[in-house]
Amino acid sequence: MKANFNDQFSAHARTYANARPDYPAELFLYLSSLCEQHELAWDCATGNGQAAKSLAKDFARVIATDASAEQIQQAPAVENVEYRRVAAEEQFLPADSVDLVVVAQALHWFDIAAFFENVDCVLKVGGVLAVWTYGLPKINDPIDRLVQKLYADILDDYWPAERRIVEQAYANVDFPYREIAGEEFKMSRRWSLAQLSDFIMSWSAVQRYMEKQGSNPLQSLDPELREAWGTDPQQAVEVQWPMVLKLGRKEAAG
Repeated sequence: MKANFNDQFSAHARTYANARPDYPAELFLYLSSLCEQHELAWDCATGNGQAAKSLAKDFARVIATDASAEQIQQAPAVENVEYRRVAAEEQFLPADSVDLVVVAQALHWFDIAAFFENVDCVLKVGGVLAVWTYGLPKINDPIDRLVQKLYADILDDYWPAERRIVEQAYANVDFPYREIAGEEFKMSRRWSLAQLSDFIMSWSAVQRYMEKQGSNPLQSLDPELREAWGTDPQQAVEVQWPMVLKLGRKEAAG
């Protein structure tokens, strides 16, 4: 199978690693509870290892792959995690060897049909596939409107077509297994305005805008963001990202 190195993040791997929030611990406890065995988990498109380091607490081995060598270089060293530069569609694991496959905020970058074919090969019968995504951060109405303006108006032409799959919350993804009705999760952080700005700067569309326009699109909104934030931009406020989780279990053929 031909590898698909659809790499959107190598050029700003350090920014991505520093700015992206971690996923909730409760999510990984839930995923572990769904698995009959805990020998091997595959974290596909691991980025800087956000999911891999959490999976390592419940699985004997974790193989974490990404198309970007630069992203992997930002990942933490964990004793039972092995990092590899491998495309999502590339068949490199033995058949029927994996208990859990996860994809965190990355399925939309794949050749999805080819990836699902790969998953079906390597996943054990009874094994679980879990993919999740999240949208724009939620803070309060004034700030949310400004973030939406940046996302949809200023950056609209700079988002790759694949991003539309996220906007649809993966609703139109033809999932390969009968879906499990999963629990709902959200990410939550207390951030300053600077931390929110760093997160926005990690967006691929912001980086693409800066490359083509030679300016930072966030600067035009900075005065309004500061006003909406309040008197002290260093004041931390609650930031939330509702998550969409799709789950399925591989069943025996026949």
